[in-house]
Amino acid sequence: MTNESDLLRGNTPTLVLAILSEGPQHGYAIAQQINKRTGDSLKFKQGTLYPVLHTLEREGWVSGEWRHVEGERPRLVYAITESGRAALAEKVRVWRRFSDAMNNLIGGVAGDDRIGDAHERTA
Repeated sequence: MTNESDLLRGNTPTLVLAILSEGPQHGYAIAQQINKRTGDSLKFKQGTLYPVLHTLEREGWVSGEWRHVEGERPRLVYAITESGRAALAEKVRVWRRFSDAMNNLIGGVAGDDRIGDAHERTA
């Protein structure tokens, strides 16, 4: 059965690029922003984030830079690159097309009693 974590897994790079498109962030802040902006619907764990950031860095879509702020420990801050912005634009285009198609398909079905009835007939 598909759930939110399955959807998150496939779309994590898009979520990270979207957050970074608004400005540089360190890993913990990226995770917090995703959690906050999705109303905690997507429970985003830092352990998921860092492999994605490393992949995005290898792709050339983000770059990391160590920042040292007095009184705080050094943090690796990530910023989106121009090729990352182009990749994000393409991912958003694909997502919107998919989302529109799904909404067209199931938009009128959500909450419809016929779904449960159809399931009972096939079970």
